[in-house]
Amino acid sequence: MKVGYKTSLDIFEAGQYVVEFKNENMSDKFVVWYLEGGLGKNVAATALIKDVKEKHKDRKLIMVVSYPEIFLNNPYVDRVYRVGMSSYFYDDYIKGKDTIIFRHEPYFQSAHIMLQKHLIENWAELLGIKYTRQLPILYPNMIQKNMMNNWIRQKPTMVIQTGGGAAASELQYSWSRDIPFPIASLIVERYKKEYHIIQITRDKGYKLEGAEVVTQQLSNFEMFSIIAASEKRVLIDSSLQHAAAGMGLKSTVLWVGTSKVNFGYEGIHTNVVANNPSGNTKMIDSMFFEYNLEGTTHECPYNNVEDIFDIAKVCNAIDKT
Repeated sequence: MKVGYKTSLDIFEAGQYVVEFKNENMSDKFVVWYLEGGLGKNVAATALIKDVKEKHKDRKLIMVVSYPEIFLNNPYVDRVYRVGMSSYFYDDYIKGKDTIIFRHEPYFQSAHIMLQKHLIENWAELLGIKYTRQLPILYPNMIQKNMMNNWIRQKPTMVIQTGGGAAASELQYSWSRDIPFPIASLIVERYKKEYHIIQITRDKGYKLEGAEVVTQQLSNFEMFSIIAASEKRVLIDSSLQHAAAGMGLKSTVLWVGTSKVNFGYEGIHTNVVANNPSGNTKMIDSMFFEYNLEGTTHECPYNNVEDIFDIAKVCNAIDKT
């Protein structure tokens, strides 16, 4: 089985780039990229790491991020800090230093709010980088690459991510991003003879009969290895669809309260967008974004769960992906 991971070794052998390793004699010149947000956002940011480094060849690239594991083996990154854990940072990188700092929030750019550009394109503009439809790229180490062997089963595997997102961790079902239970159940029933189905969800998320349910706490690359070992993937707008794009693994992605324009990967994934709302909900709390990612109950615009997706349309997308 061919795995979609793009490793530093693979790219070196292809002769696609030259990495400038750290030189202790180089002057104290830095680029600091401060990145807050969820795991998917951190994965998406990897699409531009190479470009940032190549634009600032004479500077060390310092990442301050929410999920350091994503960046630790990246050959373009010189040092990684976790947000909130940066002792002596001012002395090391700011005071008396030649430092360029990027601390932007692409979510609040007009083109993002108005659903005009992808997250990565907005970021590229803020970083002064040309957007060429860059994709995320992951650099797992030896141990992380071997993790996929833990998810090999007797039959080919299909991964279905029914729920995700830290903000909705206490919910059994978050209508704004999760796959509705009736749809997920029908997917399992239709494909369980051909595939061993692995369900990924939150600890308190609903469980699907007929699927191997994964709710336990895993490292980021352990989660990604489930995707790497799979033959088919049915995902939501969460970190796994970003990771799958980065591994070149085509997936079916279901969208409800977020936009494929901002976060989707056309040309790789088959995106299935929810039907137009059937209710008459007044969006009293909406300001820059239509819906709250937590799936706030009073914002739900549907009268019936069956109104959200057409199962025939979903299955057709799965069959073709």
